[in-house]
Amino acid sequence: MTTAIKTARIYHDHHHSQAHAQVSLDYDGRFLRRKMLATDDGEAFLVDLAQTKSLDHGGILVLEDGREIEIIAAPEDLLEVTGDNLLRLAWHIGNRHTPCQIEEDRLLIQHDHVIRDMLEKLGAEIRETVEPFTPEGGAYGHGRTHGHAH
Repeated sequence: MTTAIKTARIYHDHHHSQAHAQVSLDYDGRFLRRKMLATDDGEAFLVDLAQTKSLDHGGILVLEDGREIEIIAAPEDLLEVTGDNLLRLAWHIGNRHTPCQIEEDRLLIQHDHVIRDMLEKLGAEIRETVEPFTPEGGAYGHGRTHGHAH
């Protein structure tokens, strides 16, 4: 007997009930509109949103039967940026429209040899790390900012 694949057409940035399951996705994988996914315990489901969305860590996809699937930011290969002038380094990263997770004593960015080289020339210390990536959203709302239409 085959089980019908459930579809998630609704996304919320918070829980409404106890999550049925979790799906771990890296930063790029959390930007989607229509895609087959599987929960961390292997249950396949289809995401079919009305428009492309940036799914946040802790957000919820709601299956057609009402069950909620929690979005988890999966660990991924990143560059940890530290240095004496973190604000200046953050400015240069932002000036290149590079997604950046900003913390008090470090910045996290995806691997990019050009940005890495630039930051090292500016005096940054760079260390490779593997951890979840939850960069800042755009200035005009949450999620990603592609383009300059405000």
